[in-house]
Amino acid sequence: MSVITIARQLGSGGKTMGEIIAKKLGYTFIDTEIVRMVSKHARVSPDWVKSIEQDAGGTLLKFIDGLVARNFLERILDDKRGYIDNDIYVDSLYKVMSRLAKEGNCVILGRAGQYILKDYEDVYHLLLVAEKEDRMKFMEKRYNITHSKSKSLIAKYDKRRRNLYKCFGKYDYDQPTDYHLVLNMGRVDIDKASDIVCRLVVK
Repeated sequence: MSVITIARQLGSGGKTMGEIIAKKLGYTFIDTEIVRMVSKHARVSPDWVKSIEQDAGGTLLKFIDGLVARNFLERILDDKRGYIDNDIYVDSLYKVMSRLAKEGNCVILGRAGQYILKDYEDVYHLLLVAEKEDRMKFMEKRYNITHSKSKSLIAKYDKRRRNLYKCFGKYDYDQPTDYHLVLNMGRVDIDKASDIVCRLVVK
């Protein structure tokens, strides 16, 4: 009934490795499914949750919060409709991930699972890192994109990652002591890395 959370730098192979680990262990791999679960909990559309994830802690939400007061929205929205902002998004993540942790046998990609589930038993936290050039090469090969495109995507994702962790009050989110295992994916093959993780989890 174990759970594995994967925090990663974009281009370090987190999604690919998460899928491999889940397949080897017979677990469920959970990534974008969390968007649907959070949207159901907050009673908003999945697209709204996606926009929160893309701009977590960013200028768009600050602009909206300054424009429309929460109590006003609560008055005009009926019980069948919801509202979501940074705080509600984080609260929903806690509830959703807690439920997943209780069910067990899953691999959760991203979304600060290492902090939300840090005190849960039988939950293993994994961090994948790599040099920027290695991350770019991985993306270019895996997704057949140009060098400039991979560079742009990494810069965009790194900023988005910083914004998300700000919502949790975390700034040194690649601190090794927060994880059971840290892997430099520029120095280890994905299949070998996944075997290492499986051996860690299987007792």
